[in-house]
Amino acid sequence: MNKTVLIPSVVVVVSIFAALTLMATAPRLEPNAPEPIPLTVRVTTVAPAPIRLAVASQGTVGPSTESQLIPEVSGRVLWMSPSLVAGGYFEAGDPLLRLDDEDLAAAVARARANLTRSEAEHQHARFEYGRIRSLGERQLASRSQIENGLRAYRIAAAALQDARLAHEQAARDLARGEVRAPFTGLVRSEQVDLGQFVARGAPIATIYATDVVEVRLPIADRELAFLNLPFGHRGALPEPLRARVTLSADYGGRPIAWTGHLVRTEAEIDMKSRMVHVVARVTNAGASPPLPVGLFVNADIEGVEATDIVDLPRNALLRGNRVVIVDEEDRLQYRQIVPLRLYRDRVLVEDGLRAGERVCVSPLQTVIEGMRVRPIDDAAEAAAPEAGAPGGTPTAA
Repeated sequence: MNKTVLIPSVVVVVSIFAALTLMATAPRLEPNAPEPIPLTVRVTTVAPAPIRLAVASQGTVGPSTESQLIPEVSGRVLWMSPSLVAGGYFEAGDPLLRLDDEDLAAAVARARANLTRSEAEHQHARFEYGRIRSLGERQLASRSQIENGLRAYRIAAAALQDARLAHEQAARDLARGEVRAPFTGLVRSEQVDLGQFVARGAPIATIYATDVVEVRLPIADRELAFLNLPFGHRGALPEPLRARVTLSADYGGRPIAWTGHLVRTEAEIDMKSRMVHVVARVTNAGASPPLPVGLFVNADIEGVEATDIVDLPRNALLRGNRVVIVDEEDRLQYRQIVPLRLYRDRVLVEDGLRAGERVCVSPLQTVIEGMRVRPIDDAAEAAAPEAGAPGGTPTAA
């Protein structure tokens, strides 16, 4: 055979043999899927407990008593108290206004003179009646004389009674020349000045009491189920049903709270807002500072106590009244629940969860049932805030 053909053939055969040998002895690569890193989520452990429900509302403080100050006699204003101005403070019984009482004093003097005359006439008529009746017993006076004496005595007695009442009325009118405060409070407005003549029955000021104030609070009809109020009740509440109310506001640059009680519910429902209004009353005696009239306040009304309630953050509730729980194998599972109410940033659950179960409270974009996660208990993290997730592990906060 020609060498030019043999040598290349041998080279080709050896190359093929070497390639086959290398392919036969080469290591096999087996595919290996990487283990997914579990997502870290926050969980809270279910612990049913009794909860005192509350209803939130808002309102403006108003006086419990407001009236117009009206003089009962006429006269010219001689003196006004410095407190008788808009915003002025006064105590019960303080003099606020004095009228010219010269005419009233003259009326008292005339009434006293009339009373003295009536007393003398009554005394004379009684003596005459006694004398004529004594003569009649001795057959020295006729029956008509006795009856005339009795008539004169009765007329004198009636005149004396009328004179006494007139004198008492004149004395009261004289005392009414000084107008005094009927209660402790403030002046809202005044319409009188020195030297002005005021007529009897004409209002001179508007005043209101500050020892007890009230707040009118609107409540949605569905919220009434959480208050201890009888269905359809209207008017004043009996003492056992007067729920405690906490009023709060920023006053004087700092937050302050006052405590009061519900005292009544209004008889009608507001046609525009469909709200039922209840009235809370606060006693300012001993309060520091007192609750001022006109202040806008937030109110928390104490409601009924519910048992075996689970309190969760509101973001734990998903559409369709569902939550996500983390089972014993640290896998996500959907759970249908029965919420009692949504209150501010919390959701109160009355059924669907068992004690000891873990509820996911992290906002997840996508939940795949059965997905493995790494749960972190909120309570444990709060007890050890310095502990953090290990590096490289994704966290859903």
